[in-house]
Amino acid sequence: MSDISPENNPQLIQEAPAVQHSWKNLVQEVLETLGLAVLLFLVINIISARVRVDGFSMRPTLEDGEFVLISRLAYQFGNFQHGDIIVFRPPMYPEASFFRRLLGLPNISDDYEDYIKRIIGLPGDTIKIGGGVVRVNGVPVTEPYIATPPNYSGQWTVPAGNLFVLGDNRNNSADSHAWGFLPEKNVLGKALVVYWPFADWKVLKSNLAVPYAQ
Repeated sequence: MSDISPENNPQLIQEAPAVQHSWKNLVQEVLETLGLAVLLFLVINIISARVRVDGFSMRPTLEDGEFVLISRLAYQFGNFQHGDIIVFRPPMYPEASFFRRLLGLPNISDDYEDYIKRIIGLPGDTIKIGGGVVRVNGVPVTEPYIATPPNYSGQWTVPAGNLFVLGDNRNNSADSHAWGFLPEKNVLGKALVVYWPFADWKVLKSNLAVPYAQ
């Protein structure tokens, strides 16, 4: 009978480290994959966010239950414009924590709710609403995107660092005509596209220029 003890068979001694090395490689690959996934998740949530439309205040532009992609960086590299559709923390709600925002989880409790509305007034603008017409700095605004003309009236001058926002469903929207001006710092991002349901997919054009009648 031949002697097959480890001392006399070097092949048996070499196989164990090979198996250990294989497990180390596997663990390393899993950790690297998880790390990359976490990094991508954080980067995506820093530059964008996904929000679900809750309610009918932006009809007919946005419907209840649709999912919208927003850009968090839109106003880091650009300016607010009349007619932009934005997602924001309304003034009556508390500031969300940094990590809550980073993870993209704004609506995880009853004490917080993001709003989505359209910018009508920029700092320095005078907004006057009456007779079903919105006027910006005295000029009537043509608004093909609204559900029905507003049945309320009022006049507001937008202070520095603030915006005046309205829902497209003018008579069924809690917005600046009801609770006042929106601080620019509360804006979370600009709505870019409806991505779900897929049948409702569309690009949300800024303002349709919020064309002012001449």
